[in-house]
Amino acid sequence: MAVTLADVAAAAGLSGSTVSRALSAPDKVNAATRERVERIAREMGYVPNHSARSLTSGRTDLIGLIVPDIANPFFPPIIKAVQARGSQQGKTVLIADVDERPADEVPRARLMRKQVDGLIIVSPRTPDDALGELVALGPVVFVNRAVPGAASVVIDEAGGMEQAVEHLAALGHRSIAYLGGPKRSWSNAQRKAAVRAACGRLGLELVEFGPFEAQVQSGVHAADLVIARAITGVIAYDDLIALGVMARLTERGVRTGADVSLIGVDDSPMSAMAYPTLTSVHVPGDAAGAAAVDTLLAIVDARRDEGEEQIVLDSRLVVRSSTAPVRTPERG
Repeated sequence: MAVTLADVAAAAGLSGSTVSRALSAPDKVNAATRERVERIAREMGYVPNHSARSLTSGRTDLIGLIVPDIANPFFPPIIKAVQARGSQQGKTVLIADVDERPADEVPRARLMRKQVDGLIIVSPRTPDDALGELVALGPVVFVNRAVPGAASVVIDEAGGMEQAVEHLAALGHRSIAYLGGPKRSWSNAQRKAAVRAACGRLGLELVEFGPFEAQVQSGVHAADLVIARAITGVIAYDDLIALGVMARLTERGVRTGADVSLIGVDDSPMSAMAYPTLTSVHVPGDAAGAAAVDTLLAIVDARRDEGEEQIVLDSRLVVRSSTAPVRTPERG
């Protein structure tokens, strides 16, 4: 016979309402009581009846999460953080990958919204004139894109990108290439603008290539363009493109770091495992995911209004071996 909430309450010597709050709204009971109830429920094999709860409360305890491409290393830290923070709050996360197809985002969000208490949409590719359709599905929180009329968690791209340009300038590089990301990427627009501003301020020549899809193969193509222009410093839209550049440079006998300094963005685990290790701009995906869950649940629980509010997180440069002082004739 299935263990009921009343069985857990009897074993814990508490009222059913207290046990219910401890399991469904853990922030509303003290830590000692919550931990005792959770332990007893776990030992007894209690499984919450989410269907019954949703009928009485109007809640499903489900969060919808939509990402453009689950295989892109930028998104897994966000996904894991959303799942971890959601689990801490007694929520289950449903994930949808739209495979970089902007036209699929609104239909997928509409379908998912029927099943969940609210949506977290990461790096949406939907055009500006259609974003209102996503906002109307609220409660909704956007990550990595500022959306008018909605709460968002954004990363200060300017800080990290400015550090990247300054780093190359300090190493003596006077000609820099920026390898742009996907055409509809909000992050790409922010990163490109920051690189342009920093190069202008420091008097550096900037050459722009792209747009490119966030794929290793894009970097392979971009590397040939960089070599043809004799550029010594490169900033890629993300680590995937940067790793493609690195691979192609090696194929063509050009040494990453010694001959061409290369910087990626995301600071993904692959950047520290590449050879040479990849200098990269760290973006706090885990912090963004956790903040998105906290913001969404505050809206769902009516602890804050569903209005336009931005949480801004900082980016920073992590220096590794793929950047080095520019080669001069004297140095050979």
